[in-house]
Amino acid sequence: MIERYSRPEMKKVWSDENKFDKWLQVEIAVCEAWAEQGVVPREALPEIRKACCNLERMEEVLKETHHDVTAFLRAVSESIGEESRYIHLGLTSSDIMDTALALQLVEATNLLEKAIAECIPVLEQRAREHKHTIIMGRTHGVHAEPTTFGLKLALWVQEMKRNAYRLAEAKKAIAVGKISGAVGTHATVPPEVEKIACSRLGLEPAPVSSQIVQRDRHAQFVTTLAILASSLEKFATEIRGLQRTEVLEAEEPFEEGQTGSSAMPHKRNPELCERICGLARLVRGHALTAMENIALWHERDISHSSNERITLPDSCLVLDYVLNIFLYVMKGLQVYPERMKENLELTQGLVFSQRVMIALIEKGLSREEAYKIVQRNAMQSWKERVSFLGLLKGDPEVAKHLSKSELENIFDYGYFLGHIDEIFERLGL
Repeated sequence: MIERYSRPEMKKVWSDENKFDKWLQVEIAVCEAWAEQGVVPREALPEIRKACCNLERMEEVLKETHHDVTAFLRAVSESIGEESRYIHLGLTSSDIMDTALALQLVEATNLLEKAIAECIPVLEQRAREHKHTIIMGRTHGVHAEPTTFGLKLALWVQEMKRNAYRLAEAKKAIAVGKISGAVGTHATVPPEVEKIACSRLGLEPAPVSSQIVQRDRHAQFVTTLAILASSLEKFATEIRGLQRTEVLEAEEPFEEGQTGSSAMPHKRNPELCERICGLARLVRGHALTAMENIALWHERDISHSSNERITLPDSCLVLDYVLNIFLYVMKGLQVYPERMKENLELTQGLVFSQRVMIALIEKGLSREEAYKIVQRNAMQSWKERVSFLGLLKGDPEVAKHLSKSELENIFDYGYFLGHIDEIFERLGL
């Protein structure tokens, strides 16, 4: 089941092969920048560009050095010979690691943006499909006034568009490289080399850095993923609520041959939506870790490094996975308009209480007087499970101000849909 909703592209981004390939891309870009400055001979570049990293050899060296960058550099050096002396010239480990990490994060973000772009049209189509499908609006889990299922989904469309904007901004924040040497002073590698190398890699040079790219950038990125995951949890929670047996107004897809319980053959559980909710909690936890990585000792320590090897790939992988599940759910979401209509009638017309109160106010009663009259009848209807309209028709105080025909006209569900078209037009739907 996990493989079904996983996309290989995101796994590839966070593979060791891609990671070390990015390291090598950065090293080569810096050598090319040095060549433009006349420090590295241009005739050395063809050989440098042939460099590769044998992962098995790197693993062997790592057992000796206990330092992944030095192990990487030795493996790369062995692949080309004497021109290797120009590789890593004037650099520190974080110049390579943080700049390469930016390349991975941009690559991952491009995939997430694509996944969001796939979800939005599906949400828009389902919103238009149910634009006028009337459903009970609930506040505190209690019947309030009618809305439409399409309007509920239109809210999700707009939220996903805001998430797309947030993600684009977060990508800008992390799409920066750092080639500034041991503590960011450029003492061993001039700013021009950083500028040229970053340009070749499609990154902006960090305007100022210490030994690392500052982690508020990464915190913004992971927090953005956490907000997006939380939106998906919100949508999934709504579907879960609508799938409850007592409600059953919508239901996630349930395929032929699928089982919901090992013990109870009748079960159709919202397990995909529950999976979304559970994984959203994981991403929010990573956001807290990312924020704690902002405060490091002096020009750097590596307390952030160990957890980022988990939190950054996991956040991207989990969110990509959850977006794919959500897309599947929305494409196959089962919607039951007739059940929605049945549920509208559960409270014997109490959903029109505000309309009755307003009508009484328009007849000259104070708000307090109107509220008291309507609430008295509403509570009796609620307690005795009798028609709210029938009680109002039999109430002498109401009869003084509203005729039976006026009351009957008030109890019209169409009233609540009067501006739906206007709202959808405003949203471009």
